Amino acid sequence: MTQVLFTQPLTAQAFAPFGDVLDATGTPDKLINQGLCGRFHDRAALDFGPDGRAGISIFNAQPRALPYALDMVERHPDGSQAFVPIHQNPFLVIVAPDHDGTPGTPRAFVTNGAQAINFHRNVWHGVLTPLAAPGLFAVIDRIGPTPNLEEHWFTTPWEVHTA
Repeated sequence: MTQVLFTQPLTAQAFAPFGDVLDATGTPDKLINQGLCGRFHDRAALDFGPDGRAGISIFNAQPRALPYALDMVERHPDGSQAFVPIHQNPFLVIVAPDHDGTPGTPRAFVTNGAQAINFHRNVWHGVLTPLAAPGLFAVIDRIGPTPNLEEHWFTTPWEVHTA
């Protein structure tokens, strides 16, 4: 048996309890490079903890399809994690509130293809889930002496569908 979860479009307001949406919509904060480049400044609350440092890695994830079987979420207790696509394809973002150390009911979002996300420290989230090839992402997260990973496997998995 599975539980059903429906996607919704990713918006900054809906995602705020879990992290930051990074996009370049609206008027830029600054014009730079002789007025030819709009800078959307400081869009994520990156957090690497007292013993960590920022690391940038490149991930190449295999695309998935909807409906998507969600049986596991993870979190990073020592630092934030940002997924920045190196393409313009939508990807699936799954998050869940924390309920006394375990994930509550998940929520599923689909990006518009021009958005990146930053999960705040200790937020339960699904794995990197591109919906089309290529699955290339720059991932900005904590590099440090601790593993910074906790996984939770659902007793009853979820099935994610488009709304």
